[in-house]
Amino acid sequence: MPKPDLILLALDPSPFQQLGKRALQSAGYEVVEAVSRAALEKDLQNLSPALLLIGETLGGENGMELAVLQLERFPTLPIILYVEKDSISIAKAVLQNGLSAYIHPPLRTDDIAQAVKRALQRALHLGDWVRREVNRTTTSLQRRISDFEAIFSNIDDSILILDKHERLLILNEAAQSVLGLNPATVIGKPLREVIQHRELLLLLERAANDNLKYHEINMDDGRVFNARYTVIPHIGSAITLQDITYLKEIDHIKNDFVHTVSHDLRSPLTSVLGYAELIGRVGSLNEQQQDFLNRLQGSVQEITALVNDLLDLGRLEAGFDTRREPVQLENILRYTTDMLGGQATARNIEIVIEQASGLPAVKANPLRLRQMLDNLIGNAIKYTPEGGKVQVRLHSQDEQLILQVQDNGVGIARKDQAHIFEKFYRGENMPNGTAGTGLGLAIVKSIVDSHQGRIWVESETGQGASFFVVLLADVPVAL
Repeated sequence: MPKPDLILLALDPSPFQQLGKRALQSAGYEVVEAVSRAALEKDLQNLSPALLLIGETLGGENGMELAVLQLERFPTLPIILYVEKDSISIAKAVLQNGLSAYIHPPLRTDDIAQAVKRALQRALHLGDWVRREVNRTTTSLQRRISDFEAIFSNIDDSILILDKHERLLILNEAAQSVLGLNPATVIGKPLREVIQHRELLLLLERAANDNLKYHEINMDDGRVFNARYTVIPHIGSAITLQDITYLKEIDHIKNDFVHTVSHDLRSPLTSVLGYAELIGRVGSLNEQQQDFLNRLQGSVQEITALVNDLLDLGRLEAGFDTRREPVQLENILRYTTDMLGGQATARNIEIVIEQASGLPAVKANPLRLRQMLDNLIGNAIKYTPEGGKVQVRLHSQDEQLILQVQDNGVGIARKDQAHIFEKFYRGENMPNGTAGTGLGLAIVKSIVDSHQGRIWVESETGQGASFFVVLLADVPVAL
């Protein structure tokens, strides 16, 4: 036999208290009485009644206010308010506060039982509707979660989601395969404990310290991945690894082709330049002929410079630049500024050097560092208007050497900044007639990359540009 519903009466002692108790018991309900707020809250917590019948006052407290407080604790509990006198304000308050109903004299025994029965039936129907909605929503969520898991698992890029403490939350199948991780043993652990790949860990360090978002990672099996670090608000971060091995292979083929063509062009260009110089020795030339010859020699020299830059870039990208020795960058900087001082003086450009004392050495190829400085400072002079200023700053921090070359020229548009280190790329706002092959900054970046350094630019159009280079200092390792 089913257990009868429990009705909690929260009423001050009165004739109605006794009438209500007898009426509900006669209708087959179990009745419990509470004569104070403390007893009411205790019985609600411990007994879980099916309905609360509360009076206008209870132990000197406002019954409506107590009912509202209980609804905040138990939103689905049906509550009936008993009042001594009916009024429009009471009806509005009951409706606004979400109570099930209210009753008032004159009352018969059947009136009380019927009011409770109707309130319980509405609560039952509401509960059925809530359960249906919960089931429907749960089914929909489960379906969406299933769809998400299918999409997440089948994405070709490797994806790792970390919490705010860099603990691994989830990873897809591609990440499991690439990094050799088993979700059963690594989920919930700090990424630094489960992954030993140095370049991937370096991405975490640089992302935290330098807001670095992209990093190229080379795997032991020869594959190359473009890693991206993305902050996820209120969760942590995500790392995506995109396989760019095929792009690297295409780039390698392209570079081999350019290198081969450049090498083959070098000899005939040298011959053309040599014969051009001999023309003037076999007989006198009129003014127009001499002008044509000068233009020919200038064009051949430009092409020769382009070929030399391409060959230089090819050697750097092929990894032939292996010479390393301790180098004091400030000495090379001094030599470069002396050599370029004539160009700056001719255009009335001031070169200002701010250099810290006691700088550490870097382990590098001095010829390449000279080439890097020549290009950066030469570019700054080239794009600085006459009477302008080029500032070069050199200091060390955290076992790193930091170089900044700043000009006050035309600046670099934001859309161009992501491409200026690409081969042959030149910004749209470049002054007309500015000489160059579009390879200088590509060579600079290759030199910096080959020394495991970093380079970036900060610029606003019309406000000049600042190039930053960071190189690791040659600090002895303590044994």
